[in-house]
Amino acid sequence: MLFDLDETLLDRTQAVEQLFLMILEKCYGDVKQSVRTDMLKTFKAYDTKSYGHNDKTTVLESFFDEFPPKYRLPRYAIQDFWNYNFPHCFIRDQKTINIVNKIKERYQVAIITNGSTQRQKAKIMNTELNSCFNLIIISEEVGLRKPDKRIFELALTRLSVQPENALFVGDDLEKDIGGCQNAGMKGIWFNPHKIKNETDIKPDAEIHSFDGLLSYLTQLPLYES
Repeated sequence: MLFDLDETLLDRTQAVEQLFLMILEKCYGDVKQSVRTDMLKTFKAYDTKSYGHNDKTTVLESFFDEFPPKYRLPRYAIQDFWNYNFPHCFIRDQKTINIVNKIKERYQVAIITNGSTQRQKAKIMNTELNSCFNLIIISEEVGLRKPDKRIFELALTRLSVQPENALFVGDDLEKDIGGCQNAGMKGIWFNPHKIKNETDIKPDAEIHSFDGLLSYLTQLPLYES
């Protein structure tokens, strides 16, 4: 069983909010709650726009232009600030870890994630996810990105598993579900916010929690790990 990282195993939205609070403290000081709400909404919008891009300089530059700070991080320092602080904003969900470890009793488990090697490794190490998985593949490290089916095929080769015996769990319909299905795997859409599927991609299953993943697995024949 293979997993996406951000917004699947880890709550990236929560981490973005935590990073925003760090920026407020460092660059703005006291801000009225009404203004803070608008600032957070704007910060999330710029982050979403840059999602999947390694360079986050534009996110803060644009944010600072719209909300001039008391102290503005120099442009040359923004990337290092993001790379160092953002991975520390992620929190390990012990319930998720417990479920992964239970699955690991019968299946090999792996992570396939898009992103920079530095940030993704730091997230994984800081949340101790590295101890839970048999294999971790980061797009920048291997020169392939989801939804390219070759990154899924690479993982299957390294695990010595046939695609029909593999499942991928992820939150992104195009990158995760469409990508893994193109590689011959089954795709399980992790959709905790119950977003309507308005694409042509049809997941093999949809779950709203990791408990739902366990329920799904009990309906399948067990493969040797």
